[in-house]
Amino acid sequence: MSLIRSSQLCGQAMIAYLQQKGFPEVALHFVKDEKTRFNLALASGNIEIAVASAKVIDEKDHWYRLGVEALRQGNAAIVEYAYQRTKNFERLSFLYLITGNMDKLSKMLKIAEVKNDVMGQFHNALYLGDVQERIKILENVGHLPLAYITASVHGLRDVAERLAAELGDNIPSLPEGKAPCLLVPPTPVMCGGDWPLLRVMKGIFEGGLDNVGRGAIDDEEAGDGDWVEELEMVNVDGLQNGDVSEILLDGEVPEEDEEEAGWDVEDLDLPPEADTPRASVTARSSVFVAPTTGMAVSQIWTQRSSLAAEHAAAGNFDTAMRLLSRQLGIRNFAPLKSMFLDLHTGSHTHLRAFSSAPILSLAVEWGWNESASPNVRGPPALVYNFSRLEEKLKASYNATKFGKFSDALRLFLSILHTIPLIVVESRREVDEVKELIIIVKEYVLGLQMELKRRELKDNPTRQQELAAYFTNCNLQMPHLRLALQNAMTVCYKAKNFATAAHFARRLLETNPTIENQAKTARQVLQAAERNMTDSSQLNYDFRNPFVICGATYVPIYRGQKDVSCPYCSSRFVPSQEGKLCTVCDLALVGADASGLLCSPSQIR
Repeated sequence: MSLIRSSQLCGQAMIAYLQQKGFPEVALHFVKDEKTRFNLALASGNIEIAVASAKVIDEKDHWYRLGVEALRQGNAAIVEYAYQRTKNFERLSFLYLITGNMDKLSKMLKIAEVKNDVMGQFHNALYLGDVQERIKILENVGHLPLAYITASVHGLRDVAERLAAELGDNIPSLPEGKAPCLLVPPTPVMCGGDWPLLRVMKGIFEGGLDNVGRGAIDDEEAGDGDWVEELEMVNVDGLQNGDVSEILLDGEVPEEDEEEAGWDVEDLDLPPEADTPRASVTARSSVFVAPTTGMAVSQIWTQRSSLAAEHAAAGNFDTAMRLLSRQLGIRNFAPLKSMFLDLHTGSHTHLRAFSSAPILSLAVEWGWNESASPNVRGPPALVYNFSRLEEKLKASYNATKFGKFSDALRLFLSILHTIPLIVVESRREVDEVKELIIIVKEYVLGLQMELKRRELKDNPTRQQELAAYFTNCNLQMPHLRLALQNAMTVCYKAKNFATAAHFARRLLETNPTIENQAKTARQVLQAAERNMTDSSQLNYDFRNPFVICGATYVPIYRGQKDVSCPYCSSRFVPSQEGKLCTVCDLALVGADASGLLCSPSQIR
């Protein structure tokens, strides 16, 4: 700095030397020639000086080079200005495309039309996704077959019919079996504006050397003028009290006697660790300190939650399975595999910025909005919720009503498999979820017995028993009436009149709304009263309360030992303990479990 202030060396040798050593920003201050200043400004990335020099030079090549450098720095405004000065309309259109400036892109279409630039018109129409304009251009230049194909593929029937009339017998054939899609460029991630820049400190040569190359400056003026203010090269906080040797501009260090003249200050006997380190003139302070890597949102989800669904959404399948095993005794996770994947993919969105850049995976948070603090993270947005289960339950009821037992069983099992992976908000909804498990479990058990009964063609006794057990399930009233009618019919045909009369009485007690059901029940009851006997003995005592074993389909009467599934609460004979539950197909019978956890309020 001292050499530059006092030296008169402003020739090409010094400029070449500074540029060779990698300091074009310093050499820039010694130059008067605009072309040389322009080259040095581009080399140092100083867009402002490059623009000023380009305006003075005003040559196409310089504007082009300025546009390249501005594009490298992400300064879209300068790029646009450079393209406009050179009338480079093709590059200008593409710039508007990648920056998402659709309004100016529409103006470029009009400019191309005025200039009678057909290819420019077509390219801008492609960029805009304007199908009508493309058809118009193709039609104007005589490409009627292409115009017809474009109109047909994009569903513009009126235009296609008009063009077909003009083509006559020369109508081109279209490929079959391929769905048309609108050719529209993807929307840019950032629309308009420049790329974000880092804030950096001014260098020691910024602004201070503007006048050096244009004449000598006296030492006194330099000491009192902008030179010292722009220097900003010392961190004063790092110096010892009274130590000013580091910030003297002329490099002179005062003698020790002069520093202490007039002050009789005794030295303190301080320990070494209390000494303040001296700042070094050669040490450079960090211009930019990168922020520390924050915690991933998926990791925050797993740390804050004990809900298996949120762990699966975060992609932490191992902990999700451990939670379900501890809470519900689940051991068979094969039915849940697809749901785990749905939860994970559904709570993340994927963004592709450029073809050469990796795909970004972004977590989707429930209740997120733009005003939310970046440090506050919400729970994951889950693809499964309670309302969807209610809709599926209605579909299951309808399938049961119309006798589509296989479809109904599949739907009920889907509900039973989904319940462990939903999250509700209130304790009232938790109670509704637990009630839903009981409802679905009863239907799954009943439908399994009914499908089993239909497989037994040559065992009428077992058929009657399974039909009778089906009526013991807790079903909706319309479905219970159908089950009672079915059991009554099966028993009556097998000449078990007393048992058939029992089911007929139960059916009449439900006050059936369908006249045919009531009429048939009364007829069976009248016929059975003449001969109240059974031709075969059934393992069915309706006078003694019982539950049905979910594996063997035999009654477990009150007072007998049984074991239950920790998840769906189905009951089993003791010999089924430790085996997989045949109702829910998830948990082990008799396993220890803490209970269903599906709401944050349960944790609190």
